[in-house]
Amino acid sequence: MNIGIIIGRIGDVDGVALETEKWIHVLKNMGHKIFLLSGRFKEHVIPEEQETLFRPLSFFSPECEWEQNRAFFYPNEDPGELMAHLEETSDRIALKIFKWILKNQIQVLLSENASALPCHLSMGLGIKKAVENTGIKIVTHDHDFHWERGDRYSSPHEEITKLINETFPLQLPDVRHAVINTYNQNLFKDKFGINPTLVPNVMDFNKPYAEKDDYNKTMLAELGIKDDEIALSQITRIVKRKGIETALELIHRLDDKKVKLVITGSAADDERKGYYKELLDYTREKGLEDRVIFAYKKILSQRDTAYNGSRIYSLEDAYAHTTACTYFSTYEGFGNAFVECILAKKPIFVNNYIPVYWPDIGSKGFKTVQIDDSNLTDQAVTDIDKIIHDEKAQKEIADFNFELGKKHFSYEVLSDLLEELFTF
Repeated sequence: MNIGIIIGRIGDVDGVALETEKWIHVLKNMGHKIFLLSGRFKEHVIPEEQETLFRPLSFFSPECEWEQNRAFFYPNEDPGELMAHLEETSDRIALKIFKWILKNQIQVLLSENASALPCHLSMGLGIKKAVENTGIKIVTHDHDFHWERGDRYSSPHEEITKLINETFPLQLPDVRHAVINTYNQNLFKDKFGINPTLVPNVMDFNKPYAEKDDYNKTMLAELGIKDDEIALSQITRIVKRKGIETALELIHRLDDKKVKLVITGSAADDERKGYYKELLDYTREKGLEDRVIFAYKKILSQRDTAYNGSRIYSLEDAYAHTTACTYFSTYEGFGNAFVECILAKKPIFVNNYIPVYWPDIGSKGFKTVQIDDSNLTDQAVTDIDKIIHDEKAQKEIADFNFELGKKHFSYEVLSDLLEELFTF
């Protein structure tokens, strides 16, 4: 089939874009031809002639930013101008989608989170209008929802609340929804009477990942970690829900001063850098300055070269040289970093983040050191201490978890689920 994917941005490192690339890879292997309609292409992920740039779909477009401000951040008393803008812009988007469908003879649409999270109101409404007016089949890949974001999508305007409730998620006859966790699968059934397909986030377990090589062999030394020291890694962004303070507490409570923590992510998404400052304060208070390394200037999503000619390392490089990973998140929509760590064949220490971890990941039987409610018990610290000082135990855990990950979160699993979703 000719499948048309609509997405705000692609070729980027956000979770939606990365998972979309995996779906593209698997769908192509299944024999489908893929077309992309997006507001931003940071990199090309399919042949350029199958990509269509339509800038109003970008989250950074004037249209999107203006309507987000008027709907949520800086609303006017009268929503009339906003509603007129949404009608006009969504009509323009729907028309573009209609022409794109005809030009490429698209048989099925795939909406990538655009019909789930109201971060681009006119885009979601435009997709809805296009489906209503063409009758084209659509699958919506729903990564996250407004009810998971607290008050972020609360508006004083009843008209906006009504639009969100009717459009996010898309509730039209014959729409097929794919959600990424059991919690939202059950919520869909209870709240909307919709039975979505559960499609977990996956990784390619058949492709070498996070291997040591000549490029990354000096990474730890450049971070100030010596050969006889042990590197634990927090391979996430610095945002409060990642529970990085628990990883700092772990380092503080481990007796071996040669154990270091590498935090790879930046604080770019940390509002006013408040959480980042809390981590810095804790590090200073506990005297951990030489044991905690904020490596965001040296480790990015991909390898690169810094302005001074020094090497920039990738997340894969970070996984390659870590002894184990800390992952004490308090909330995740799924848990990509968990699967990445399993793929990299590294032990992982995890908080039972509610409501996703145990139903969707932990209950599968992975060998981890698991804590609950961010409570780092003495027993957990003891268990972690044993693992990071026992190479044989590390390998046994890593090999066991890798095979289990391949069984539950591989491209083969995704292929079977997409076969079901895209058989009409």
